[in-house]
Amino acid sequence: MIISKRNITQFIIYVLLIAGLTIVILPMIYLVSTSLKPNGALYEYPPRFFPKLKEITAENYIYILSQKKFLTNFLNSITVSVLTVAISAVVSSALAFCIARFKFPGRSALFAFIILTMIIPGTTMIVPQYELAVKLKTLNSIWGLIPFYVAWVIPYSTFMIKGFVENIPKELDEATYMDGGSVLTVYLNVAIPLAKPGVASVSIFNFLTAWEEFPWANTVINDDMKRTLPIAISGFFGQHQFTQWGYVFALSVLSLIPILVVFISCQRFFVQGLTAGSVKG
Repeated sequence: MIISKRNITQFIIYVLLIAGLTIVILPMIYLVSTSLKPNGALYEYPPRFFPKLKEITAENYIYILSQKKFLTNFLNSITVSVLTVAISAVVSSALAFCIARFKFPGRSALFAFIILTMIIPGTTMIVPQYELAVKLKTLNSIWGLIPFYVAWVIPYSTFMIKGFVENIPKELDEATYMDGGSVLTVYLNVAIPLAKPGVASVSIFNFLTAWEEFPWANTVINDDMKRTLPIAISGFFGQHQFTQWGYVFALSVLSLIPILVVFISCQRFFVQGLTAGSVKG
């Protein structure tokens, strides 16, 4: 049997892909397996990757689900993430439509400013943001998170959606105007439906940004009942002089459920959005 160069290349590619998949999936498997161990089993030596069948327990999940504050933290994260996605989708799609379709003084400067803001890390703006939050009286409230999250994600969202809008033939706009449609009609009935993959793909990133964000939420939220999930998870570290890893991993697994739901629901838009959104613009 003659092994061709092409077969060798494919074999190497498959080996690398399997190795990469293993590296990615092993931490997830360890996360789930550890969440099913009793807290005492986490400090055994030598450590084991998988728990024994007789050690598998749901006590960590039972404790988490029995605590009202964690349900409240979960709902806080859902509220913040969903509102961030909704507001940023409306604002960034409208802004992208205006930049892509209309010529007005300062158009290039506005788009250049949007691009520049994308390179500024959000954590470097914590001090001025905190001062702004004090003036707006939004400290210790989830409403102190949403406006800032929206401001963070709008530049990237606008940049991506603009590429989609520019790929929409202008003849469709002209046909709508000839039928008596207004600018709002073109935006709602032409631009948004055809740019839906772009809006959906950036919405996934925006959801993850709001769902996972820690530094800013930890800065402005002090009340346990108003915190989001990342802050709730961090509360177990160092509690009672040691970290309750079973609770940490159980809450971490539960926090992955909304992310999986979002990805599964929007996966058909995800690849299309990444590959086609920024071709032009």
